[in-house]
Amino acid sequence: MFKQIQPVEFVVMPVASTGGASEFRQSMTPHPLVYQELPHEPHFGIYNGRLRSLFYAKADMETLYWQLRRQVMMSHTGELPTEIRGPDAERMLNRVFTRDVSKVRVGRCSYQIACYPDGGTVMDGVLMRLDEDRFWYVQSDGEFYGWLRAQAEGYNVEVFQPGIWVSQVQGPRSLDVLNAVADDGLPERFRYFDIAHIHIDGQPVVITRTGFTNELGWEFYLEPGADVFAIGERIMEAGNVYNMLTTPAEVTNARRIEGGLLFAGTDFDDTVTPFEAGFGAMVDLNKGDFVGREALLKADPRQRTWGLTCATGTPRHGDGLAQNAQAAGRVTSAAWSPTLECGIGIIRLNNPELSPGAELEVLCTDGAMHPAAVCELPFYDKAGDIPRGRATLETPAVVA
Repeated sequence: MFKQIQPVEFVVMPVASTGGASEFRQSMTPHPLVYQELPHEPHFGIYNGRLRSLFYAKADMETLYWQLRRQVMMSHTGELPTEIRGPDAERMLNRVFTRDVSKVRVGRCSYQIACYPDGGTVMDGVLMRLDEDRFWYVQSDGEFYGWLRAQAEGYNVEVFQPGIWVSQVQGPRSLDVLNAVADDGLPERFRYFDIAHIHIDGQPVVITRTGFTNELGWEFYLEPGADVFAIGERIMEAGNVYNMLTTPAEVTNARRIEGGLLFAGTDFDDTVTPFEAGFGAMVDLNKGDFVGREALLKADPRQRTWGLTCATGTPRHGDGLAQNAQAAGRVTSAAWSPTLECGIGIIRLNNPELSPGAELEVLCTDGAMHPAAVCELPFYDKAGDIPRGRATLETPAVVA
């Protein structure tokens, strides 16, 4: 049985699928393809000031999960793109982010994090280099736009929100769907973290080989002026061959936890350094100055964020970790994993000396403490073969 995650990552807001549709359109900001979700009676939450479906009243979550893992699913997200363009765009972004932006070639994406001067982690997201002096930064949930604009002072650069919406098509048949919907078929070169410019039903569309599920997949970006209905309907039509449906956060949340993908504001915040969050490989202290570098040079480099497995229950979000009856840390995200057939979580430990293999107890959704074990992230597919298209669910060596 699929265990429902606790909706800690959103403010839950039920919305009716009939009369409520027109009502929330007047007061909230829904994804332009939200109509594709309404037959499932979605319950919505706020993500970057946008509506994002949390779960469906008329859908079996485990069925949707296995459809994602075995076939293909589409998800309409609340990710928020910001455009940075101008002669100083690269130089300004190098000041903001902890990795060297000059190494990101045109047509490529890069996972980038930003810090405050004290070394606390502000935001994570995907930086897309569309041209030498034009970028999109697609952030996860949280306040970052104002900070980014403030950092632009003194640079010959524009920072603005272009009004783009992001959806993702994920799963082992996702590239088959792309081949069917792209007017000219699959892009000739479309590697993991590549950007491509295609046409769908005659409409120009930017796509990337990225996603928030750790499955093979791609994301598409709906710009102002595009015929959103034509694009959305064409993709859904092609996906029908594989029984593709839309999927809510509850399903993608379970998969992103399995994949070790952290959620901003939940798995880390501005009180956590990149090292504590497990982002150490994303920090290049030798690239030159950036916001937070001086603090990170003096920071404890030890990691405190890990995975947790529990064979007998689903961990509860919060300060429910213990070792030898003493508080040991916090569960920051949790779900039931149908693939591993156990409860899983992302945790932040109080003691940086604890590491994978440590035995703990965790408070679970049944209100009782259960034995659990600390493990590395991701929980399986540690080489990232699945999103790179080198392995599938059925590959015997993938799950370990």
